[in-house]
Parts: sequence; structure tokens; C-alpha cells
Amino acid sequence: MANRIEIQNLIYDYKSFDTTTRAIDGINLTIDSGCFVAVLGHNGSGKSTLAKLLNAIFLPTSGKILIDGMDTCDESKLLEIRRRVGMVFQNPDNQLVTNVVEDDVAFGPENIGVPPLEIRKRVDDALHTVGMSDYSKHAPHLLSGGQKQRVAIAGVIAMRPRYIVLDEPTAMLDPRGRQEVISTIKALNRDFGITVILITHHMNETIDADRLIVMADGRVIADATPREVFKNVDRLHEVGLSVPDTTDLIYKLRASGLDIPIGALSVEECARSIYDYFIRRDS
Repeated sequence: MANRIEIQNLIYDYKSFDTTTRAIDGINLTIDSGCFVAVLGHNGSGKSTLAKLLNAIFLPTSGKILIDGMDTCDESKLLEIRRRVGMVFQNPDNQLVTNVVEDDVAFGPENIGVPPLEIRKRVDDALHTVGMSDYSKHAPHLLSGGQKQRVAIAGVIAMRPRYIVLDEPTAMLDPRGRQEVISTIKALNRDFGITVILITHHMNETIDADRLIVMADGRVIADATPREVFKNVDRLHEVGLSVPDTTDLIYKLRASGLDIPIGALSVEECARSIYDYFIRRDS
């Protein structure tokens, strides 16, 4: 069985008394092991609901989610699915449960019966991975927001997951904390081959993803590389989304008559595209 996540005809409804609200409306996706996928959408688009479905916190109303071939609706596979799919939430305080950083990171492995010597190794490795080794004896509540979120990520890493789903992990952080967490996420994927599924509404956090999935009203409306997705500025604006600052600048320059390619994402690419345009024009 290939290592991947398969989402088949997925529907999820929220039910409250006599009201039903469709949050996920017929999604089909395959996410291969080892990739970095960003899922972008405004509030109410269904992206956070999708995150909880991937970890079997929610179960489909209909359709299926298969984690390495295991159906999330199969109760006998639930523990193994949650071992393979780690989850990081918006508020790190909701995942920090002890008074010492290293004890917090050890909490998950202890609860699934990992032997003590292996736990010690996993804790040390996880804290090193997220750059928090020097804080192993600290109290989590005294850390900054970005540091807390990195400890929460370390706790997930210590479970040795194949996939990590991060549900808007920077939403409560300042710019510095946001940068710390995104750098950590990229390193997990790049250096350790962990499949990362980043749920976000921040455009700039998606630029380095291998794949960008855009959601609106419970549906997937775009699925390609970030460079390709962000070229379609008008479509994104239609569903209430903006684009990275670099793309927006080139979009506005093009609207004013400058024939500059719109594919640039980084500041360096944007500057080069504008520079090349004026060199061509003036030559």
C-alpha cells in the first residue's frame, strides 16, 4: 500500500438542532508522502474542518479519508491513524499539559507506551529539531508564543508521525513568532521528509509549499503550485482572498500597462522581473 492520504467524495455537515450546514462539499484529493502542502482559505471555507477530518477528530458525513489505506471511520485503526497523523492547533496553550518543556514533549510517547529510554531519545531529538533544546527545563507558560508553538510541534514530532497537519499554527503569533514556526515547518519537511499539511489564511506562508490547495465554501477551487495559483489574481479576489505582496505589486503594474510576467513570488524574483522589464523597454 502506497504511503499517502486519499480523500474520496468527502462531505461533512455540521448539525445543530434542526439546522444542517455543509462545511465540506464533495472533495477529492490525494496527498503523497513527503510533500509540503498548504491549504488556503478565508474563515468558513472549510479548511479547518478538513484538518480535523484528517486526524479523525471529525468523521465524514459521507465519503472516505484513507490514511495509508486505513479508513478514518474504522475504530480499530483510530490509534494507528493518530500516530501517523500528528495535529498542531492554533493555540499552543491547548496542547501544553505539563509544567516542564521536556515533560510536555514526552507526554504523547508515554501515553502510547514507548519505553523510557526511547522516550528520552525522542524528546531530545524533537527539541533539537525545533531549536528548543536549551529550554528543556523551562516552564512552558513562560515562553513566547512562537516558542510555545515550537514545543507543541516537538510534542507531535516525538510521536514520530508520517504526516503533520497544522491548523493555522501562526494565527495567534506576532511576526517574529510566525517566522520561527514557519521556518520549523519547512525544516521538518525538507530535512526529515515529514509530510506537512499547513492550513493557513496567510498568503506569504504558502509560497514555499510544493502544492497549494485553495478552498472556498467547502470546495477546492484551485490546486497547483503556489506560482500557478497566484497568477489567477482575479479568481482569488472573487472568493475574498488576496495574493502575496509581490504578486499584488506586479498585478497592479500590469494593470497600469507594464508587461511584466506575474509569476514572481519572492522579493528577489519580483525585483528582477521589474528590473528586466525596464532594461528591455529602454534597450
